[in-house]
Order: sequence, then C-alpha cells, then structure tokens
Amino acid sequence: MPVIAFSHHKGGTGKTTSCLNIAGVLVDAGKKVLVVDCDPQANATMGLGVFPDSQKQNMYDVFMGIFEGFPEVLLRDIIIPTESGIDLAPSNLDLVGVEPSLYTLDERATVLRELLVPVAGAYDYVLIDTPPSMGQFVINGLVAADHIIITLDAGIFALRGIDALEAIFSDIESMVGKRVSPEMAILTRWQSDTPEPAVVERETGFFTSLVRRLFKVQEPVPASDLVKNTREKEQERERMLRMEMMVRKKFRLVYTVPFQSEIYEAQQRGLPLSQFAPDTEATRAYKKIADEVMRWR
Repeated sequence: MPVIAFSHHKGGTGKTTSCLNIAGVLVDAGKKVLVVDCDPQANATMGLGVFPDSQKQNMYDVFMGIFEGFPEVLLRDIIIPTESGIDLAPSNLDLVGVEPSLYTLDERATVLRELLVPVAGAYDYVLIDTPPSMGQFVINGLVAADHIIITLDAGIFALRGIDALEAIFSDIESMVGKRVSPEMAILTRWQSDTPEPAVVERETGFFTSLVRRLFKVQEPVPASDLVKNTREKEQERERMLRMEMMVRKKFRLVYTVPFQSEIYEAQQRGLPLSQFAPDTEATRAYKKIADEVMRWR
C-alpha cells in the first residue's frame, strides 16, 4: 500500500487539486483509494462533496484519541465513502486544536504513520493532503509517506519555497532517521505554450470611426497595445519555461497541468476531474501522472 503525501508550505500551489484528481484516476483504474485530509481547512473533504461539519468524527478525533482523557478513535472509524468512489478520512477546522498537543509528544512526527497501520491492507493507495504550513501535520504527512509529491504554481514564491521544504526534509532526517526525498513535482495552472499571434485591426478613417460610435461597435485594440500584450505573454512564457527547467534540475519527475475552469467546477460538484470532465487537457495530464504513480510500490 503506497502512501503518498502532497506537500508545499505555500498555499494555492494545487496540493488538494492534484491529490483529488490523481485519486480519481486511480479509482477509475479499479484501485481502492483512501484520501486522508490533514488540512484544517478541509478542502479535500469539501472537494469530495462532504461538508466538514456534517460528520460526527473526523481527523481531529483520531489524533486526539491518542491522548489521555480522550476516547480512542481509530482511523477506520471515521472513513466514509464518497460519490466518486474515493474513501475519505475527513477533516474539520477543529483539527487546528491538535497541533499544540502534538508538541507535548517526543514521538510526535510519527503519529500519523502509526495511525495508518490498521488500514494498511484495505487500500491500494493512501493519499495524504497536507496543509499549507510548516507545522506538525506537514511533518507527519512526510514521515508517513512512502512517496512525496511537491506541487508548485507559476509564482516565484512557490519555487523559492522548495528551499524551506528542503530544510524540513533535513530536520525530519535528524529527528526520525528517515531520509525524505520527493520523487515528483507537479507544476499546476501551467501555461508554457506559445501564445497565438495577435490579429491586428487597423482604422480605415473618420467614417469608419463614426459608424462604430453610432452603432456602439467596440473599438479595436490599437496595434501597439496588441504588440505589447503579445510581448508580455512571450516574456511570461519564457519565464515559466525557465522556471520549469529549474524545477527539472531538482526533481526526477516533473509534470505540468494546464489551467482549466473545469478543475474548479469539478471540485464544486464534489468529483475528480476524470469523472466530471474526462476529455479535458488537464484530465489527460492527471492520467499521465497517475500512470506513473501506479508504478510506485
């Protein structure tokens, strides 16, 4: 049962989106998949169509169940099926209250790993969605994982954040003796293709301009502005390509996923993209990623 953690301490890099959409492709391939939501924001929970406050028990209860004075709640006690076919260990905002308690434990980094042991034989894959932070839930996810996927968006801060993650990896090795080495990076909302050439319209004189104003025809974008926009798009494309090259130097496997509105529409519907919009370019990108994940043991 490979355990896969999705991580980046910066928000908005596509951790939850990647987690859910890879899980969807795995389920479509006939695999038994569990998503463990370790983010108090509960985005993975909501992204699978579950309202966080609708569940009597969640990951808060599982974590707190290891402490004296709290009832023991096993991970299997909170797992629920979802419409997508993905099983879910849901989260809730209450999970915020767990972290201070974890700091009282000497073996705090291995709590999640131990909690996963009883369900080890029930799933082909366990996917852990971690929060955008550098706290104990991220560390627990990384320690519990057999494989780690880093997600990055197009912003420069996501790339710089890799250095901070590498510091966490080093700390984990010092604390628990486990070498943490991410195997894959996913570049989300990626637009590195060449922009289409701008079509430049030219004014043909006063009469044309008058007719446009009388009939409220939208004025064409000036040629100079179109050229400027094209130049800016080309510069942005070149920046993203440079960033992609830098990421490929750090990670053995790098995949890109384009921006498409269907990704967010699918999350609002509570379904992975492969089930909501199976013919999109982003769906095909996640299928390629899932094909690689299915080689992992």
